[in-house]
Amino acid sequence: MASRAEQLFALGQSVWLDFIRRGHLLSGEFDRLVAERGIVGVTSNPTIFQLAIADSDDYDAAIQAGAARGLKDGELFEALAVEDIQMACDRLRPVYDATRGIDGRVSIEVSPRLAADTDGSVEEARRLHRSVARDNLYVKVPATEAGIPAIRTLIADGISINVTLIFSLARYEQVIDAYLRGLEQRAERGLPLAPMFSVASFFVSRVDSKVDQAIERRLAERLSAADHDELKSFTGHAAIANARLAYRKFKQVFGSARFAALQARGANLQRPLWASTSTKNKAYRDVRYVEELIGPNTVNTMPPQTLEAFNDHGVVEVRIERDLDRARTLFERLPALGIPVDALIAELELEGVAAFTKSYDALLASLETKRRDLVASGGSSR
Repeated sequence: MASRAEQLFALGQSVWLDFIRRGHLLSGEFDRLVAERGIVGVTSNPTIFQLAIADSDDYDAAIQAGAARGLKDGELFEALAVEDIQMACDRLRPVYDATRGIDGRVSIEVSPRLAADTDGSVEEARRLHRSVARDNLYVKVPATEAGIPAIRTLIADGISINVTLIFSLARYEQVIDAYLRGLEQRAERGLPLAPMFSVASFFVSRVDSKVDQAIERRLAERLSAADHDELKSFTGHAAIANARLAYRKFKQVFGSARFAALQARGANLQRPLWASTSTKNKAYRDVRYVEELIGPNTVNTMPPQTLEAFNDHGVVEVRIERDLDRARTLFERLPALGIPVDALIAELELEGVAAFTKSYDALLASLETKRRDLVASGGSSR
């Protein structure tokens, strides 16, 4: 019997693993997830690599080899990351071929230190693209103000992009436009559009964490009974509402005449990808950010524990377009009830960049400690 994640694939939603680790790739566990548990792609970010490299000895031999070549700091990390990404790309190449490039994808992220640097992001994305040298690579670029023009340039260059750290609907519209403009520039140059793919990674659970905290603070103030009850009813619903409205925007734009003209020349959809789908609040169902966002032409990237939970007890049912009227009402009523929901969600972009930068800096620090220990000990960091 097909796993629940495999059943999602039949409904048009791809499940990607939000996790990468060398030992996982070498042990056969990754191959098992692809063969038996419905995984058809992989995503990575600085936090994932920090946990993988700093908290294991999986990379000790590679760190020592890199150190012998004179690598350290960012260069050493990039060498380790590129090797992992290449391994994962090779494992997923059959999926890539079978789906004609839609899935079988592996993502590597530009440094979060470049989130405010358009030219730096473009340069690093190009370098990563050359270094990995795999057709099924996605380079991740954050959807910051500086990231938007970088995305447009990279798509026009012919580099497939996973646009990450999208929180607000306003920013999502800019992301879609950047993708379409990049395709239009390729079309103007007479370049093929069919090889170009992109996903737009919309972060989910963090929205509830942010908005729920604001609702709790507001509920502690003096409110009328009616306002109190209405406001309380919105607790735990902002994230799913935000994603559902994003999906509506996706359908509108990619059903427009503008995209139809590009599609006639071979252009592919930029699928929405639901990221940050583990449940942060223990009061909520552990697979709610999977179940409530099932729909065609989407991706859900899950950490291992969420994948296992969904395959164990998730409900497989298309729900992405449910309760759209309630989603619109939530964004209309929250500001009237004293919750500046749009401003709160916009803050998440800066917080996300800061969190990834902190992980990246911690990774480099721990990697340097390991490098020194391995060099001093002759090969063992333990």
